[in-house]
Amino acid sequence: MYSKTATGKSTNNSLDELCKALDQAEAVCIGAGAGLSASAGFVYDGPWFRRYFSDFEEKYGFHDMYTGGFTQFTSLEEQWAYWSRMIFLNRYCDPPKPVYQNLLELVKDKDYFVLTTNVDHCFQKAGFNKSRLFYTQGDYGLWQCSRPCHQKTYDNEANVRQMLEAQGFAIREDRALTPPLGTSPKMAVPTELVPRCPKCGAPMSMNLRADATFVEDDGWHIAAARYQNFMEEHRDSVILYLELGVGLNTPGIIKYNFWQQAYENPNAVYACVNRGQAFASRELVGRSICLDGDIAAAVEGLGKG
Repeated sequence: MYSKTATGKSTNNSLDELCKALDQAEAVCIGAGAGLSASAGFVYDGPWFRRYFSDFEEKYGFHDMYTGGFTQFTSLEEQWAYWSRMIFLNRYCDPPKPVYQNLLELVKDKDYFVLTTNVDHCFQKAGFNKSRLFYTQGDYGLWQCSRPCHQKTYDNEANVRQMLEAQGFAIREDRALTPPLGTSPKMAVPTELVPRCPKCGAPMSMNLRADATFVEDDGWHIAAARYQNFMEEHRDSVILYLELGVGLNTPGIIKYNFWQQAYENPNAVYACVNRGQAFASRELVGRSICLDGDIAAAVEGLGKG
């Protein structure tokens, strides 16, 4: 059994070592956390947040989109005004930097699979094969019954666009979101746009794993089975477990999982690229590569290797 005791932060490994491991790998399993999308320019605070949420910041006092997602709003109409902006910016807009596209170039000719806790759908938008993706924690693009009375999810793009237009936003052809000129956007959507469950009439909620109401629909279970099949197929393969931007909020999903898989397979290499959190289990010394730094720069460097 591997140990959850880490070797400590490491900057001793080189990009050349990771490039060699990637080149030699018969298969690649990518584990992606929030740090990967952050490296692509998706951030929840700063000027990006203030451009679209300054009205909510002034009223409720939160200073980033993540905190706003846990705020109790005064009405469902106001709640969905907030969430429609959040969903569109983080699910239907492309990130500013082509990190995901560059990553795809590295693995497109490999037998690869992606396990991710991200809910922004950046992998599929960048062209990754949908059948090689497992979004474990949900999808900003899906709604579910808040109770939930049934195990089904619903695409929300058309509804979200209606909500944004009702608030005064304009959506350009390139999917850029433009706030109304000369005035603040409305902080509530019309009551008739508040999404409700088509079966029981309860308010809909986001399909995000926040509590025990999270719906694992048919698509979720199909993706989970594909991931398990991939892992079983490559149990003894020369495989690279490539962890990108995974923190310690839910380490059991990717980090500890990858450590365990790599520990059990002497042909495996575990690689971690993360700013400030690049480390591995002590049992993987000699078969681990830890790069402490910007993921975007590392992925770009691998493409030139």
